[in-house]
Amino acid sequence: MSRAVVRPKSWVMFILLAICLINSAALAQDPARFPKPEFESGYQQPPTQTPPPRSTGREWMDVFVLAVALGLTSYFALKKRSRRAIWAMAVFSVIYFGFIREGCVCAVGSLQNVSAALFLSDYVIPLTVLAFFVIPLIFTLFFGRTFCAAVCPLGAVQDLVMVKPVPVAGWLQEVLGLFRYVYLGFAVLFAATGSAFLICRYDPFVSIFRMGNDFGMMLYSIGFVALSIFVARPYCRFLCPYGVLLGWMSQLSKKHLTITPDSCHVCRLCETSCPMGAIDKPTPEKLPVTREQGIRRLGVLLIFVPVMIAIGGGTFSRLDVFLSKMHPTVSLAEKIDLENRTGTAGTTVETLTFRSSGTPAETLFAEAGIIRKRFRIGGWLLGGFLGLILGVKLIGLSIFRTSTEYEPNRAACFSCGRCFSYCPNEHQRLENIRHY
Repeated sequence: MSRAVVRPKSWVMFILLAICLINSAALAQDPARFPKPEFESGYQQPPTQTPPPRSTGREWMDVFVLAVALGLTSYFALKKRSRRAIWAMAVFSVIYFGFIREGCVCAVGSLQNVSAALFLSDYVIPLTVLAFFVIPLIFTLFFGRTFCAAVCPLGAVQDLVMVKPVPVAGWLQEVLGLFRYVYLGFAVLFAATGSAFLICRYDPFVSIFRMGNDFGMMLYSIGFVALSIFVARPYCRFLCPYGVLLGWMSQLSKKHLTITPDSCHVCRLCETSCPMGAIDKPTPEKLPVTREQGIRRLGVLLIFVPVMIAIGGGTFSRLDVFLSKMHPTVSLAEKIDLENRTGTAGTTVETLTFRSSGTPAETLFAEAGIIRKRFRIGGWLLGGFLGLILGVKLIGLSIFRTSTEYEPNRAACFSCGRCFSYCPNEHQRLENIRHY
């Protein structure tokens, strides 16, 4: 039986993105755009011009568009089962949430705002940002990761430029997938301590959406786009911290995308259809271990998990001095301390500004000590979290769930619909619709 596989014109989108990147890289290298101030020659720095903030009405309009896009994508994925419609939604999301909204605010970055609001008493999170964080999680809980399918501009860009994806070995995919948890832990730690918003700072696609950045970030963005041509959604699969939360919600989802519209005939045509490796195969009749061996292995792992949590927490808590340097107050305190010990003063703009403020250095050092204590506590939590994740992953590998059909892995499936066209039952469904 011949299979008509739908392959949207990814080359068109890739060429357009490449033009944008080349143009942005050229602008980033233009020294005339950002001339270096010459303070010693009487140079007067002009007043900074910043775009006015979006009105509250426009921010809520973005929330409305997000909800509508999620509703449409969920309908296209679960009810209409149309890969073309999902692809069209991805194009819309890149244009609106990417280029028009310049990738901000996004659900992925809102994770940091929520973390800061939970742990910093002086941080107030806007309701619109909170909505961007919560709404995709709610949709995922009911319909699976349809946000990843076409609504997230970061995922949509990678999906649109995916031309020649190569398979990634299952074991390697599991190992690389652990980086998402590490990134999630560090993003929450630095946001909760008021140090930095790592996700926004190292967003690999912000240079594309804003049509400009420093040269290093431009190379970083170009590298990610080039990698996305051959490796399916590398950021989504191996780095996205928000994807960790979406994966957890998707495992509990009430409904989820299916490969076949009815029952699976185990024809194996969809076996390699997913470039993300998110299709679970039927389990063999004979399991690799006996029931007794599995119970014994599970018991050992359950005993070992608390040990991994303790080791992880103790290890990361010892990194408090190193990690706290990301906080501007701690960084300034170290510079002031160095100047005091070397007998110099005002070696940087930051230290000169601090000394001119008249604040005692002891006050700064005391504040830096409090921040380092927070990092010590945060290090315990971060290390314990990573130890727990590693233990749960090992337990998951020791538990064998029986299945007689090919079905999407709920945690890993992005609901992109690429597998639809490989199922003969789907072709029959479409044929019946045409004749109806």
